[in-house]
This record gives sequence, structure tokens and C-alpha cells, in this order.
Amino acid sequence: MCGRFIQYSHPEVYAVSFDLDLGPASEERPVDQFRPRYNLAPSQDALVIRLRPDGSRYLQPLRWGLIPFWSKGPDHRYQMINARAETLVHKPAYRAAFRQRRCIVPAEGFYEWRTEGRLKQPYLIRRADRRPFAMAGIWEHWRDATRHEGGVAEISSFTIIVTTANAVIQPLHDRMPVILSPEHLAAWLDSVEQDPDRLLPLLQPAPPEAWTLEPVGTRVNNPRNDDPTLIEPVGQAPQMILKTAARRPEN
Repeated sequence: MCGRFIQYSHPEVYAVSFDLDLGPASEERPVDQFRPRYNLAPSQDALVIRLRPDGSRYLQPLRWGLIPFWSKGPDHRYQMINARAETLVHKPAYRAAFRQRRCIVPAEGFYEWRTEGRLKQPYLIRRADRRPFAMAGIWEHWRDATRHEGGVAEISSFTIIVTTANAVIQPLHDRMPVILSPEHLAAWLDSVEQDPDRLLPLLQPAPPEAWTLEPVGTRVNNPRNDDPTLIEPVGQAPQMILKTAARRPEN
């Protein structure tokens, strides 16, 4: 699945990579409060790309972990941080958002863990060229109908869509985030398009040749740690993982 990811590029880099409008300097913008993140965890805010009514793409911080609009509100027992691609059409928590509220989550990498002896070893998975990529997501807006004094009145949240893992990632996990190709970004963000038969084919595993995985230090296991040293490799992946990835056929 995807339980942690990194998002450290400046918003201006995302603007170039994904054709974004960051807005005039006179407005409140994510670029003005930006800080790099090397260990984004559920329930934290992450930058998400959405579409304005005029068709322009913009960045906005949203809470990671989908809160359905019909729910009673945030509940850490049911954090919807990932949504399986094959359930989007049928599950009530995802159905409406899949049709009308799709988004993109820019990132430079994500983590997966593998038990090696007594150690839960984290691995950083990213593009071989280290460029940002676009994870497919859906978003939702929840409002507190009771409006308790001092309570949170409304929250915008998102979840990352996952699909079958490609050959590089399968030795670690059987699922991976959907990485949208550049030619599919416009169709994914366009809320006018609501036909599942057109949208679901976009949710495929990323080609394995563009991806790498490297073991990193166990400090990433604690979500309170968030600094550039977390993404520094601590060696090479075991040969067993590399050989398995090299010989595993694609589904």
C-alpha cells in the first residue's frame, strides 16, 4: 500500500512539472507556507493538485485520510489513506468522489517495509531519474452538521489510489500507488468525465523500468522524524529482492 511518502520539491517545481497556476503573490498560497516533507504520515496535511472551475490546476494542502462527507467525522480507527482501484465504483466511501472529486498527489518517493530477521527495514521507492511523479487520488469535503463549539467545522481530505504492484515493488508489497502518466493527468482531473469505463483503465501499475528501491535508515519508522537524512540510502537492496524483481513477469 502507501503509508508514508515524501514531498520535498518547491511548489514552483511542481508548477513546471504539472502545469500549475500558483496564483498571484497577493493571495494566500501554499508556496508561501511551503516546507519540504520527507516522512509524510496519515492525518497530516499534504499538497494536492485540484482543478479550479476555470480549468486551471492549483495546489492546496489537504488532510491525508479520506473522511466521507456522510460520516461523523475523523476517526483514527478507520483511516482511509489508500483506496483500491477495483473498489472505487462500488464502495460508498469512494463512489461519489471517484466520479466528481479526483485529484493528483505530487511526490518524489514513497516508503515500504520488509521484515528482515528482527528488523522492519524501510525502503524508499522512487523514479530512477528522481523527478516528481503524480499519484492518483480522490478528495472529499466533510462538514460538522452539529457545529459543536470549539470543534472542527469542516475538513478537506484525500486518499491515494493503489493498484497491483509492478515487478520492482512486488518483493516488498503486492500493491503500489497508481502513478498517472503525463498524458492522463487532464482526463483524471476533469470532473466532467465520470464514466468508469474511461477512468478505470488509467489506474494501471507503473512500468517497472523507471523505478528503483533502496534501503534507508529506520529513523523513518517514527513519523516524528522528518528531515533530508531519512532518504539517504544505507546500502543496496538484498540480492534476493533484486533478483526477484528482475525475473518476475508483469501481470
